[in-house]
Amino acid sequence: MVIVAGHLVVDPGQREAYLAGCTDVVQQARCAEGCLDFSVTADLLDAGRIDVFERWSSRAAVEAFRGSGPSGEQAAAIRSASVAEYDVSGARPLT
Repeated sequence: MVIVAGHLVVDPGQREAYLAGCTDVVQQARCAEGCLDFSVTADLLDAGRIDVFERWSSRAAVEAFRGSGPSGEQAAAIRSASVAEYDVSGARPLT
């Protein structure tokens, strides 16, 4: 399993527009083979932060879906980013 997690920072006044621009990508990812979860969401405390979380069945599934990244307009809106991929060998349900 592969987890992609982290956050982006955008101008607080652009956050809602940025998130709206992610709708199609989230829908496409959730329908992609090997996608177990995919979300891009507004942080509850920081008005400029966008949290990223993806869970994939394999590295191959991530690579098959991954495009060239955000559009030019979206990339220009990102002030900073801290996102990483993690290879996971196991999971323990918490329920």
